[in-house]
Amino acid sequence: MSERPTDPEILKRLEAKLQRMPKLQREIFLAIRLDDLSYAEIAERTGLSAEQVEQHFAQSMLALLDALDGRPSVSWWQRILRRVAEWRRR
Repeated sequence: MSERPTDPEILKRLEAKLQRMPKLQREIFLAIRLDDLSYAEIAERTGLSAEQVEQHFAQSMLALLDALDGRPSVSWWQRILRRVAEWRRR
C-alpha cells in the first residue's frame, strides 16, 4: 500500500503539471480558476468558441487529476474508462 502524498508534494506535482501544459491550455485554466472568467469571456478574448474553451479546461482538469494520482498522462478516452472503472468499484 502506498503512502498518501503530503500537501507540499501535492502542490509540487500540480505546479509541475501546470508548467508542462500547453500555453493556451494553461492560460485558459488560470483565467477560469484565478481570474473567474466565463467560457464566453475567454472565447471572446482568444477567438476560440466557448466549446473549445470548455474542452481545453476539461483537458487541463484531467491532466491535474492525473498529477494528483501520480499517474502519467494518457489519452482522454483512457482516462474516462479508468474513472468509470473506479466509480463501478465503489
